[in-house]
Amino acid sequence: MKRFWLLFSQTVTVLVAAYFVVATLQPDWLRRGAMRSGAGIALIEAPATSAAQPAPGSLSSAARKAAPAVVSINTSKEVRHPRSNDPWFQFFFGDQGSQAQAGLGSGVIISPDGYILTNNHVVEGADEIEVTLTDSRRARARVIGTDPDTDLAILKVELDKLPVIVLGNSDQLAVGDQVLAIGNPFGVGQTVTSGIVSALGRSQLGINTFENFIQTDAAINPGNSGGALVDINGNLLGINTAIYSRSGGSMGIGFAIPVSTARLVLDGIVKDGQVTRGWIGVEPNELSPELAETFGVKATQGVIITGVLQDGPAAQAGMRPGDVIVRVDDKAVGNVSELLTAVAALKPGTATPFALQRGDTMVDLKVTPGVRPRPQRAVRR
Repeated sequence: MKRFWLLFSQTVTVLVAAYFVVATLQPDWLRRGAMRSGAGIALIEAPATSAAQPAPGSLSSAARKAAPAVVSINTSKEVRHPRSNDPWFQFFFGDQGSQAQAGLGSGVIISPDGYILTNNHVVEGADEIEVTLTDSRRARARVIGTDPDTDLAILKVELDKLPVIVLGNSDQLAVGDQVLAIGNPFGVGQTVTSGIVSALGRSQLGINTFENFIQTDAAINPGNSGGALVDINGNLLGINTAIYSRSGGSMGIGFAIPVSTARLVLDGIVKDGQVTRGWIGVEPNELSPELAETFGVKATQGVIITGVLQDGPAAQAGMRPGDVIVRVDDKAVGNVSELLTAVAALKPGTATPFALQRGDTMVDLKVTPGVRPRPQRAVRR
């Protein structure tokens, strides 16, 4: 027994001595994960993590999945001075010629065939459009069609082995859901920002004719227009299109066009060359106590009609000024934006039930919508 105790005490003495020597001469050996930098500074590194297993809460897998399908769009157009054809202007200032004006935006590859979704305002009026992929490939793009009413445009490039984004379901979004915004802000290169869905169905912003925006606080800046808003699985939820800002930069209020709207525009443009929308020929207004009193209507919700086009679809169905539209095809409408969206979604030539209130009586009508006329653009001189 005495021999074992002597052996134990000698072993402990040697280990303590070794620890003392190491702690004095090489203390960094005792630090977990310790290493030395190129300058000989002792540093501590975190344990390596597997790329296939990102850290908890990381959105890197969503970014890796969606980012390759988000492209940078550079546009250019020739701009001449508005008075360049004036002889007196040329006499005093000479021929100013034309100047190239550059534009910047983003886009999303949504088909292996080379179709790209972006904003109409990104490519409007452009003479040349160049698309740059994340793998540094570049290609000229041509415009397949545009839809100014939703500020969407469809481009096409002739490249093979294109990365394609997966389309998500924007109708299942809820306020508070995490999202990523991917684009090329200020031309610095592809950038990913994160946030949440702040609101749904934003309208009456005066941005587009048809507004049903997803609002997010993910940072969106100039150059992000046309880029992707994706969910935590990397699936496309919307096309980033606008920001509310007093400085020109992100203030945490950005807007995206839902992918459900983008799909309708895509199908219409690729199939028919344009988006065909329903139209009934009325002048709608928000229902106010003053208008309700003027027309003698007892409704408290819906959209009041203050004008009906003679011989238009609504007039032929029996609709009158002062009627309040409450439902369109069993879908409730509470404001002008909702009515425009509901009517635009109707198939021209197909009779659709409308529920409206006339005075204090509910009336059901069958309205056969026509094709919404294309807006007339002012001629610039």
